[in-house]
Amino acid sequence: MIQLLPQLKIFLAYQPVDFRKGIDGLVSLCRNQLQADPYDGSIFVFRNRRGTALKILMFDGVGQWLCIRRFSSGRLQWWPTPHTESPLHSLQAQQLSVLLYNGLPEHASFVPPWRELPHHSQAAKGGAFAFSSSPL
Repeated sequence: MIQLLPQLKIFLAYQPVDFRKGIDGLVSLCRNQLQADPYDGSIFVFRNRRGTALKILMFDGVGQWLCIRRFSSGRLQWWPTPHTESPLHSLQAQQLSVLLYNGLPEHASFVPPWRELPHHSQAAKGGAFAFSSSPL
């Protein structure tokens, strides 16, 4: 089970990907085209060209997870458009939950955090949970 915790880094790839790609293909895409480390615990969300499905890639410290969400009917109602040269769009955990149910994350209202949580990489630098970010 993957928990969507507030301190997770979640990134959406702006461009659709070929859904024939599996774990290795998406890891390669993260490294080479998105300039991101697929082994740092971040969640990467990809969409297919038609907007009928999502793939989620995540490394949990033991292995890679690849989850697929295909919508029974309809297409994605929302997907961000690039505003910068970055190939990735940052998303909060509650926004991803809304997106997984084909909602509109930018229109959903959430209470502001009472206290900001430290980012998981900041916590790892300063304490007991320092792991190597890549098995390679």
